[in-house]
Amino acid sequence: MNILWLFLGSILVIRVSGAPKVKQPRPFFVFGDSLVDNGNNNFLLTYARADMPPYGIDTPLHRPNGRFSNGLNIPDVISEHLGSEPVLPYLSPEMTDKKLLMGANFASAGIGILNDTGFQFANILGMSVQLEYFREYQQRITDLLGQEKAKEIVNKALVLVSLGGNDFVNNYYLTSFSARRRQYALPDYVSLLISEYRKILMILHENGVRRAILMGSGPLGCAPAELALHSSNGECAADLQAAAELFEPQLVQMVQDVNAELGEHVFIAANTKLMHHNIITDPQAFGFENSKTACCGQGPFNGLGLCTPWSLLCDDRDKYVFWDAFHPTERASRFIVEQMMNGADEYMRPMNLTTIMYLDSSSV
Repeated sequence: MNILWLFLGSILVIRVSGAPKVKQPRPFFVFGDSLVDNGNNNFLLTYARADMPPYGIDTPLHRPNGRFSNGLNIPDVISEHLGSEPVLPYLSPEMTDKKLLMGANFASAGIGILNDTGFQFANILGMSVQLEYFREYQQRITDLLGQEKAKEIVNKALVLVSLGGNDFVNNYYLTSFSARRRQYALPDYVSLLISEYRKILMILHENGVRRAILMGSGPLGCAPAELALHSSNGECAADLQAAAELFEPQLVQMVQDVNAELGEHVFIAANTKLMHHNIITDPQAFGFENSKTACCGQGPFNGLGLCTPWSLLCDDRDKYVFWDAFHPTERASRFIVEQMMNGADEYMRPMNLTTIMYLDSSSV
């Protein structure tokens, strides 16, 4: 009997010790503008807010939550692929110690690469502030877990950054006589943006970031807001498209140069301009019906002003590429993330997110 119990006990020990560990979702950090803000601006006194209906109309609660979308936004969809729930806005009172370990979203609608971008929105979290909050975050988890574990969380995290678009639409091209436009010719302004962006990347790396996806400027001249101001026939605004054409390749080159200097593929350039271009120029091929008019808004192309309870609202959001004057619908965001996950070199350089996840899981 004793021998039998010893035998059964040894089986139990083998089974317990050999049981697979439950894999924790990868920490996720988000920096940038309204394309990735999931509610920080709700806690700020600013005009750049998405806290009124019909924002969030297609969420489970059908209520606005700070995302500039009818439902999920790009980082939310990436979180699904990471196997985790969306990370909370860093300013959220729901950001408990346990939630901190999953990462945080520091993004703030209206901001850009330059600190003076978005000044008209008043109190927003510029990149210098977002980076300061990131350092504060690291101190908080260091106090919780110790320095070694805190460093590990940041080193293993995936980071998403969305910057650049506002530096054109809400700075250089904000008015015909903007300060930056008087100060710089467009090629020189783009060079300035790339130079300042590089400084941001180096700060992220110095603070422990080892894998980050950088979203490009997007389809600047094709947003309904720009069509309403600059187009009568639905053609994209030439000036803003020219700016994006200058910015995107220089961003890719800068990423290659920084990675070469660091000796590893830390930063990944996501050509979101090209990703948007496909569904804007041929929406029917991807199941959309309208790529010029916003689902929610007013005026030509529903591109004037904010999306409000008094705006015109489409019945089927899945048929529209744009939710409001600047931002994609949830379905369009899902298409963009699909390109991030599986896109070829022209979309994701030097590798897509599926490859990143495989390589990083293999190195653990």
